Amino acid sequence: MIHSASVKSSQDNQQLNDSLVEHEILRTNHRTGMSVADLKQAFLDNLFYDQGKFPALATQRDYYMALAYTVRDRLLQRWNHTAATYTEQGSRTVAYFSAEFLMGPQLGKNLNSLGIYNQVQTAITELGLDFEVMLAEEAEPGLGNGGLGRLAACYLDSLATLEIPSLGYGIRYEFGIFQQDLQDGWQVEKTDKWLRLGNPWELKRPEWEVEVKFGGHTDTYIDDKGCYGVRWIPDQVVSGIPYDTPILGYQTATANTLRLWTAEAPESFNFESFNSGDYLGAVYEKVISENISKVLYPNDDSSQGKQLRLTQQYFFVACSLQDMLRILLGQGFPLEKFADKFAVQLNDTHPAIAVVELMRLFVDEHHLGWEQAWSITQRTFGYTNHTLLPEALERWPVELFEHLLPRHLQLIYEINHRFIDEVRIKFPGDEARLTRLSLIDETGERSIRMAHLACVGSHTINGVAALHTELLKQDVLQDFYAMYPHKFQNKTNGVTPRRFMVLSNPKLTDLITTKIGDQWIRSLEQLQQLEVFTDDPPFQDSWREVKLNCKRELAVLIQQQTGIIVDPNSMFDILIKRFHEYKRQHLKVLHIIALYNRIKANPDIDITPRTFIFGGKAAPGYWMAKLIIKLINSVADVVNRDPDVRGRLKVVFMKNFSVKLAQHLYPAADLSEQISTAGKEASGTGNMKFALNGALTVGTLDGANVEIREQVGAENFFLFGLTTEQIYEMRSKGYDPQTYYQSNPELKLAIDRISSGFFSSGDTEVFKSLTDSLLYHDPYFLLADFQSYLNIQEQVDLAFRDTARWTQMSVLNVARAGIFSSDRAIQEYCDQIWNIKPTKVKLPFSNSQESPDAPTNSKQISTAGKIN
Repeated sequence: MIHSASVKSSQDNQQLNDSLVEHEILRTNHRTGMSVADLKQAFLDNLFYDQGKFPALATQRDYYMALAYTVRDRLLQRWNHTAATYTEQGSRTVAYFSAEFLMGPQLGKNLNSLGIYNQVQTAITELGLDFEVMLAEEAEPGLGNGGLGRLAACYLDSLATLEIPSLGYGIRYEFGIFQQDLQDGWQVEKTDKWLRLGNPWELKRPEWEVEVKFGGHTDTYIDDKGCYGVRWIPDQVVSGIPYDTPILGYQTATANTLRLWTAEAPESFNFESFNSGDYLGAVYEKVISENISKVLYPNDDSSQGKQLRLTQQYFFVACSLQDMLRILLGQGFPLEKFADKFAVQLNDTHPAIAVVELMRLFVDEHHLGWEQAWSITQRTFGYTNHTLLPEALERWPVELFEHLLPRHLQLIYEINHRFIDEVRIKFPGDEARLTRLSLIDETGERSIRMAHLACVGSHTINGVAALHTELLKQDVLQDFYAMYPHKFQNKTNGVTPRRFMVLSNPKLTDLITTKIGDQWIRSLEQLQQLEVFTDDPPFQDSWREVKLNCKRELAVLIQQQTGIIVDPNSMFDILIKRFHEYKRQHLKVLHIIALYNRIKANPDIDITPRTFIFGGKAAPGYWMAKLIIKLINSVADVVNRDPDVRGRLKVVFMKNFSVKLAQHLYPAADLSEQISTAGKEASGTGNMKFALNGALTVGTLDGANVEIREQVGAENFFLFGLTTEQIYEMRSKGYDPQTYYQSNPELKLAIDRISSGFFSSGDTEVFKSLTDSLLYHDPYFLLADFQSYLNIQEQVDLAFRDTARWTQMSVLNVARAGIFSSDRAIQEYCDQIWNIKPTKVKLPFSNSQESPDAPTNSKQISTAGKIN
């Protein structure tokens, strides 16, 4: 009976699938066709049926949404068939756990991935609308701070392009990273309401809701088999609701998933409280629950901020691991196969609590023995470290864990106890090592070291640049390297050429493609073929024309945003990244002031014209970083208005740096500033994006700068500054910044001008904390590197004046930077960490060809929004 029902159900499902395929084939021309006519008709249908508007009432937002839905329809076939293929084959899957996913706008990227960018542009133009305005209308999901989230986005793109089954897991923050404004040169934070008008790329999946527990206490019990167990009795239960976004591979049938969780109360409204007159209490649980996914990275200076951040981290990994167990069991795998089904990568320490949560699920919920559960857990996780700054290695007070995650604290104690026993066996009698390696930091306020937890609970630990990995072994994680040398690997970061070349620099893409074909877009090492054209005058002319056009476009944007007029023929010297003292944006400012001082001393001095362009955000609570932004804008106000300068120097701060803005900045750069203190930057990826767009790098031997210099050649890289070893030595002997200040007249004059109030309308106090830090502490060695920086910038000036040589260097930077593709990085993860192979997705039919032209009801739409 059961067997017959099962066979009938299977037959019904097959019939349904066959009918669905037939239906999709029949409707291809109307719903998902790729011809210009089909795209126009689909756009008008979506405007009418999804937005509920006709052209006379439609806004630019309506037009954007209609186009986004038109494109999404053409993604859904790939998305559904990808999921079906993975389910049918039980494919091993990468689960990428990250607190940040800085995805950037999706419309242009998806058009390129589908191979219909030109068709859509033509369709929209023929309807009388402005395609570029429509692209610009898209709100950017600000779900990350900077490099960490942007890297995660690049990796998702490469996973889909390489046809690797994957799920990205994170939080759907209602409010992303703040919108940055400027008031009197100071950064002002405004709420990022990126979801206010809707997100056409996501689909809510309430049927996969999970529950997450917080607080309370634990009880022990003996089950009916006589086995000891622990039961967690929470104070609060929150619902996690997944929202899925398709991640399309570049011109493949694969569309993977980014699954972001939002927090909701199991019961959003308490009628009992409401009826008793407690109107606030009626919605209390809803407010408390939704706070979890409300905002990206709350300020953790307060105890409440710390609790919310840890709550966020636990929330998304608890949701994700439950979801993965649902998938595992739903596909018929036993629990013991979890590590065979999933390879989980921890993107920094934010998701490190996943190690303990998976143990809790195995031991408490599914009653596996400790040894078996720990073996599966260790085989599941890989850990990527992203920092060399000790203060950036997360640690949480034990008291906070006891209050918020009492069961997890017990499990951490057990994990630590067993780990310390391992250490004792390997290093007998070394009590100091036990203290250093313990998951619990006993110095001061007792706290849990999340990086230590990630190291113990993972099978592999990787850095993100060759130098970074070596410094992890030698310094930050040296005791773990001594304990587990086999765990350590390097995986130098990479960036996706699909966004940062094909989408953001189409003219350069076309030029390259005319010379070497288009296969380089999926195999970036093929850019090496450009080397034969480096000395070809016509090619050099075309190369320079592409760069100049990009600079002209950026000049227009700069004038629109800031009112500042810049010369596209000047050198565009660009420094864009998150603001931090170790990234040394203020070293660049000292260079600008030194050049300005030279002009003031000799107004007729011959100086290579430069436009200095800054961009980036400072964390709201990071006073010194915000003060550096103020200094940049104060110096800009003086330099840009001084008639002695005569346009030879311009200083621009582009507010609200984002992926959308970056797509204009990378292609227009002549010079890429990568000037962090050696030994502080883990890798950097902006340096790679600049190099791939033909900018030359001035930089220290820090992070991936080392590898960029090795690849492009020392003669095509402007190197300056102390090395990591020299800094360590100088610090050990005692570094006195006053020595450099007193002995270098240009340095002294630059700092004295800041201190005197010259750039602050006579106010001598506003920058005092900044100059005092440089003169009496200088933890990032600005003063020690100042003269070396000025010297190399003079070499930059001379090189820029030799147009042919500069162009040759620019071409070589692109030709030799192919190794910095995220495709290469992901392939290394697949081969050396995750042990995973591609899964080919085949569509049951193809809509890649344009459907035959058919009659259409579409009418011309004018830019005023009226039917003609």
